[in-house]
Formats: sequence, C-alpha cells, structure tokens
Amino acid sequence: MTTIPNLIENAVDNFQDHEAVVDGNLRWTFKEYGEQINAAAKAFISKGIKPGDRIAVWAPNTARWPVAALGAHCVGAVLVPINTRFRGEEAEYILSRTSAKILFTVTDFLDTNYVDLLKDSIDQLDLEEIVVLKGSTPKDCTTWEKFIESGISINETELEDRSKQITGDDLCHILFTSGTTGKPKGAMLEHAAVCRSYQTWCDVIGLTSTDRYLVINPFFHTFGLNAGILACLMTGATLIPHPIFDVPSVMKRIPEEKITMLPGAPTIYQTILNHPDLENFDMSSLRLAVTGAATIPVDMIYGMREKLGFETVVTGYGLTEASGIATMCRHDDDPEIIAKTSGRAIEGVEVIVVNEAGSEVPPGEPGEIIIRGYNIMRGYLNDPEQTAETIDQDGWLHTGDIGVMDPMGYLDITDRKKDMIITGGFNVYPAEVENSLMNHPEIGQVAVIGAPDERMGEISIAFVVPAKNSSPEPREIINWARERIANFKVPKQIIFVDSLPTNASGKVLKFELRERIKDSNQVD
Repeated sequence: MTTIPNLIENAVDNFQDHEAVVDGNLRWTFKEYGEQINAAAKAFISKGIKPGDRIAVWAPNTARWPVAALGAHCVGAVLVPINTRFRGEEAEYILSRTSAKILFTVTDFLDTNYVDLLKDSIDQLDLEEIVVLKGSTPKDCTTWEKFIESGISINETELEDRSKQITGDDLCHILFTSGTTGKPKGAMLEHAAVCRSYQTWCDVIGLTSTDRYLVINPFFHTFGLNAGILACLMTGATLIPHPIFDVPSVMKRIPEEKITMLPGAPTIYQTILNHPDLENFDMSSLRLAVTGAATIPVDMIYGMREKLGFETVVTGYGLTEASGIATMCRHDDDPEIIAKTSGRAIEGVEVIVVNEAGSEVPPGEPGEIIIRGYNIMRGYLNDPEQTAETIDQDGWLHTGDIGVMDPMGYLDITDRKKDMIITGGFNVYPAEVENSLMNHPEIGQVAVIGAPDERMGEISIAFVVPAKNSSPEPREIINWARERIANFKVPKQIIFVDSLPTNASGKVLKFELRERIKDSNQVD
C-alpha cells in the first residue's frame, strides 16, 4: 500500500465485519469505519478543500479524531496534528505556519475549551471553519454532525476520483517538532514513506487482526498516529483510543476490552508493575508491548514478561524527521539487548554512527547517529536553511543524537539531542522554554536543564537570574509559565542565581549547571 486511502480501502475490503474502533459505547466494524471516513471526506469536498490544503486536529484520542484525519487524507489534504497540552499561542503558531483551513477541536477536555484559547488570534489566522468534535459548540463554530451533513450531496464517483489522484509522493502529515532555536519546525512526511515504515513496524512486532490495541499514545504524536491509527488499518487490529493516561483507568480497561497490545514509555509499565492492586486485575490478555524514549531497567523487561504476561516486548528509536522510526529490536532478542539498546536498523534504512568529520566510527565508539532511507522527511515546512542543516547532500539525516553501535548493528543511544530533555516520554527543548520564560518581567536571564527523576525519567529545572530590582517567587513563575506553555514543558523547579556560568563567547555552560544539581542534591 503506497497511500493512506489505499490502506483504508484495503482494510474495509479485508476486515468488513471485524470490530475496527471501540470508544465507550461506540463500536464500529471496519465497514462502518470506512463509511464514517467517506462521509468526512465528502464533507471536505463540499467545503472546497483542495489537494495540499492543511487540516488541523487539536483534540484528545477519540473515535472522531481518526475519522477527521483519514477523511482529510482521502481528498489529498495534509494533516496537521496539534498537541493537546499546547496553549493558545503555541497552537496559533502552528495554525498560522501551515495556513490551516479547517480546525477540528473540543471544548470540554480536562476543563479546557480550546476554542477559547484561540479567541484573541482567530481573526489573524487562515481558518475558514472550526469544527467541534465534542463538547458545547460556540457560535461561529460547526458541530461535527453539521460538518458531516454538509457532504451528503457529494457522490461516490467524485470521492473516488479525488482519492485516486493521490500518489505515494504526496504529503500526508506535517508534524511539528521543537528545535534548538526554540521555534517548532514542521516535518513534511509523505504517504509512501509512512505506509512502508509502519508496515515494517507491524511485521516486526507481529501485530495482527486478532489484536485489541489500547492506544494511550496521543494521536497528535507520530507514534499514536502512525503506529496506532495506521497500524490498525494495516493489520485489522481493533483501535481502542484512550484519552488520558492514568494507571487505574488503563488497568481497568485491559480486562474489560481484553487488550492485547499496550505500548508506552517505560514509566507506564513501571507504574503498573509497582501498583499495589496489580493482583486484583486480570492482565492475561496482554501480548505485545513497544517501549523506548528513556532508560529501561532489565528487571522491567523480565517483570513485563513474568508478571504482566507479555509475549513480545520491543524497543526502538526514531524521530519525527524519519517518519518516527529508524531502529527496532526484534521480538526474539534477549532481554538485556531490549533493555540496553534501541535495536538495529529496519529494512531499507541505513543507520550509522559518525565522528565530527562525518566518517563512520568503529563499533563501540561514540558518535553522532545519522540516518538515510525512504523514511526521511521531504524537509521542514518553509525552512530550506534548517532542512539543509539537517539533511546533507548525500541524503543523510543528522539527528544530533549520540550513540554507540555494537558489532551486530544494535544501537545504544548515550546522549540525546544536545540539551533535549525527555520527561514522561515527551520531548522538551530548553531553548523553547527559555524563550517563553524570558517574557516574564522579573526574569533577567534563564537557562533550563534536565535532571534525572525516578518517575518521569527527567525533569526540567530553570536557573534564573532575576531582573534588576526584582524579587520573583518560584511558584509565581511556574504558574505564569503554565498559562503560556504546555504543562510538560514547565520547569518543575526554579533556582535563583546571581549569574550563569558562560564561556569566552558568552555561551551558557550547562554542564556546570548539571554538576551543581548533582553536587547540591537540590532535585526534589
């Protein structure tokens, strides 16, 4: 399958009456799922959406999320997912950057009305319509039902003609990833690359039509979107969206829905393994697990197999610019390998470790990880300079991650993108947080670093030099930041200092700040 519309057609043909989506009381077969997607696609045509137009979704995991996204794909539109933790300014930047025509969102998620978050900027955006997937519908917005109704007059032939025009080289997603400059960058991904990447992913882990897949990874993320929504279409697995991760609700749903596939960051499995009531929950249906993005204890892999009953536990490594996938362990790898490496390159993709001169280093020596293959993005949206910095003339994607390759080709990632922090499975780029905090009137200088945390993997800490004649309070700065940036980006601790350590050129020496944390034991 080379396009997402091909995947949908194939899934409907092959898995007709098999359960496709479960969301609360809603239960669709693949035939019904296909009908929902077609109805959304017809609505897009009636709204005048053309191939290449951008459609944004800013909502938690729910059955209507993939219907809107896949409907957009069927008419050649490009999907722009937005992180549900983003605040108004962050979402506005992405909507503006992509010139999105329609936004699908909600007004009742975790007491947040996403339409309200945009009220000061809607007039400056290219949005032609806001469709509310769930919750009360403000004036000037459209209900989901009204949106679907708008496509009734579009016939099947017109929709088929649109879908057939889509090729594997066309864009399917623009996924935003923060960068060291502090501004998110839109990675442009193509149909064929994404389809091939995740067919390989499905083959490696052994996902099948018998699996019931609890997708706790957010759909706005490359994993929830590609390894969740698309993987279920590829294999006929049942897609079961989970809107908010909390251990009791996940543990309850596993026996209720006979969940077989449960992916997630290591913290998820560790929390379940350590839960005092674990013995009261029937975990016997669990079969497949995919994890990564943080250090993994070997004992956790054994615990997942022995206590939770997983037959297959796989780790991997990827980044948005590489369609979210580059290396994977195999299901029959030793637990030590699964815990201590991110696997080896997937078929058709090259992954090597190089020195500063760009030459491949011998096994066992550290260097920068670079990737080349069909999975590499087309480039960053409207940013040829950043694209050229990231993808060299020979087609190698320079990740900025440091790793060591063993003689068998298994990759151990020893350091993340320069200063990037991974907290609870989410990537936090200090430059972006620093740029936001510098707007606080009582902050003169700031440097954000990561510190180890047993539960979250890492937490972010901000070293702050107060502005002249000011005496800011840590709690006030944290609360101020929460109103402006996603909660996972907000520093968990503020440390006031008279000055930041710098080198001769004025660059902050963050390694010294990390040493201070280590030496003073200031992390809670």
